[in-house]
Amino acid sequence: MRYEYKTSGTCSQKIEFDLTDGIVSNVRFTGGCPGNLKAISSLVDGMTAEHIIERCEGIRCGMKPTSCSDQLVRAIKAAQAQQNG
Repeated sequence: MRYEYKTSGTCSQKIEFDLTDGIVSNVRFTGGCPGNLKAISSLVDGMTAEHIIERCEGIRCGMKPTSCSDQLVRAIKAAQAQQNG
């Protein structure tokens, strides 16, 4: 299923991705640092949601309390809650 998440506290404004049977794919960030976010999208494609959460949760961007990868974790958790709710 396709999900859309409005980010907070980062240069990117939105994350779109598919979450099917616990696997994340087709991640697309809107805004932010294009090269870094294309790399993140490519690296996490096909990973389990749990693996992404383990690796990316709590990562900060400079002095910001979050980062685009941390926002991806929040987006995945929101999608999981929606699927289970």
